[in-house]
Amino acid sequence: MRILRTPEECFAGLPDFPYEPRYADVGDGLRMAYVEAGPADGEPVVLLHGEPSWSFLYRHVIPPLAAAGLRAIAVDLIGFGRSDKPAEIGDHTYARHVEWTRALLLDALGLTGMTVVGQDWGGLIGLRIAAEHPDSVARIVAANTGLPTGDIPMPEVWHRFREAVLKAPVLDIARLVQAGCKSELSPEVRAAYDAPFPDESYKAGPRAMPGLVPITPDDPAAPANRAAWQILTTLDRPFLVAFSDGDPITGGMAPILLKTMAGTSGLAHPVIEGAGHFLQEDAGAELGRQIAVFVTAT
Repeated sequence: MRILRTPEECFAGLPDFPYEPRYADVGDGLRMAYVEAGPADGEPVVLLHGEPSWSFLYRHVIPPLAAAGLRAIAVDLIGFGRSDKPAEIGDHTYARHVEWTRALLLDALGLTGMTVVGQDWGGLIGLRIAAEHPDSVARIVAANTGLPTGDIPMPEVWHRFREAVLKAPVLDIARLVQAGCKSELSPEVRAAYDAPFPDESYKAGPRAMPGLVPITPDDPAAPANRAAWQILTTLDRPFLVAFSDGDPITGGMAPILLKTMAGTSGLAHPVIEGAGHFLQEDAGAELGRQIAVFVTAT
């Protein structure tokens, strides 16, 4: 596996993101990055981003968590942010991303009693980890995400996104993030989303991820995701559904999760208003506040 590492100087001058990066080895010769805020002995809240963003996406979510005495840990998935980047699209598989993230959270950081927060691909990975390692998980937050098995068709807008990512000669990362937001991103914020990818050779991760979403019942990841559904629908862990009111990609998953996940019962599930797919960008402080309320109340 040929591995690329974004030079640190690419991340100079990030707006509203003062956190020092930390690193851990997760196998396959890869180094995974994350940032932390809040007391080291606080309950861990793991923040998992999706495609094609990185932990910078959570910069407005982190402060309310830290202020509530929680240990916020925002991860860069392999291929994104400051984490190492396997250079070939074929290096990326769903199973590998689950394992790399598991290795960081459980092996390197040794987390227990964690609240797993997942948005977009962060949910596809985080829900699998929660299902497969429930003894390490205290709570789950699903925010504009799901756990597809290929048994239900994806919306047409998602198929258009998938084709655009696969076929674009130049993948405009900041434009993709902007397309999933209701608010207008400043030039500095757009530059921060582009920062992990100095040129096209660094973008195998963002190019690969749409193609790894199970869209047919015989997808290689479908059996593991079906097994995870079976576990999560009976798992007695508090499960918060915190979707925005304006996500055409995953919005349809909210009522399904509310109906099927055992841990959703008896909770007040917020709808984050005025936000698109990347609700952390449009309403990050409100999402952080809702997560903090959920964790401290349960």
